[in-house]
Amino acid sequence: MHPKDSVPSLAERLQGLNLYLVGMMGSGKSTVGPALATALGYRFIDADAVISQAAGCPIPEIFSRDGEAGFRALERQVLQQISQWHSLVVATGGGVVTTTANWGELQQGVVIWLDVAEELLLARLQADPTPRPLLNRLPQLLEERRPLYGQADLQVNAGCGGPETVVAQILEGLPPLLKARSAPQTTAP
Repeated sequence: MHPKDSVPSLAERLQGLNLYLVGMMGSGKSTVGPALATALGYRFIDADAVISQAAGCPIPEIFSRDGEAGFRALERQVLQQISQWHSLVVATGGGVVTTTANWGELQQGVVIWLDVAEELLLARLQADPTPRPLLNRLPQLLEERRPLYGQADLQVNAGCGGPETVVAQILEGLPPLLKARSAPQTTAP
């Protein structure tokens, strides 16, 4: 990051745009999110925690009770609510990108894909005591979701280094992205 692109000026240039972290379960969204929010002076929200709170039960129980379709419907409602706020770093659920309508809310902000190799994801998830209802489908989900994650505004390698390294990559990637977004669009005559 250039000295002129200090974090406070970067936060000003974001003008309250929400940053949506997307990626597979275990990619580090809930770990990177708070550090990124702190660096920008933003607030952090874990969408899965909001979903659990709204449902009054943990996510595995939502899946068990309502199936994946029920979970996705609740996830959609929560995302619509969150998108009405500003200056947030939002850790989304791994499958948020699979509901086409969610992209309307996501693209109101900046979508950042935390990309991690399958082997590392599996190692992280096996070491995590958090129940993951879709863990047994990891290879299939990765294959289905990679093209969707690829629609993100910014892709960072979240598999090397700790949260500070990933946050630094995001902070370096945002200024060129914001510059490109603010460039006047020209149309051919």
